[in-house]
Amino acid sequence: MPDTPPPVEWTPHEIPALLIGIAARQLARINEERLRPLGLAIAQIPVVVALKDGAAIPQKELARIAGVEQPSMAQLLARMERDGLIARAPNPDDGRSSLVSLTPKAMAQLDPGRRMLLAGNADALRGMTPAEVESFTALLQRVIANLSPQAEPGP
Repeated sequence: MPDTPPPVEWTPHEIPALLIGIAARQLARINEERLRPLGLAIAQIPVVVALKDGAAIPQKELARIAGVEQPSMAQLLARMERDGLIARAPNPDDGRSSLVSLTPKAMAQLDPGRRMLLAGNADALRGMTPAEVESFTALLQRVIANLSPQAEPGP
């Protein structure tokens, strides 16, 4: 009778990747609740940040910045346009595309939205020293880099 391998210890509360996922879902839920009264959603944040300085950017570039596929960005922008958060204008360099920019309505929500997200960040990091936050941030950036499409597989 062949030897059976020992059972794998299953302790999800000790697996960093699972803990990151739990924290991400909790933060997303809390931030959605905080942003909702402003008419914003967490999925819109990459677009809002990219356009915050009055920029006008094509949809394709926004999809690249946000790290999403074009169809997902098209749906997000359609909802944002419906809600009066973005405007589209013809792209003078490419007649097939349009340039996306924030409306005054969206611009008015930038500071309140930023304050709400920073409050959520402070809640999540409560009790950590500045050095711990710096270390934690560096470690999360490394995890993200390790998981990016251009990262080389590990051993």
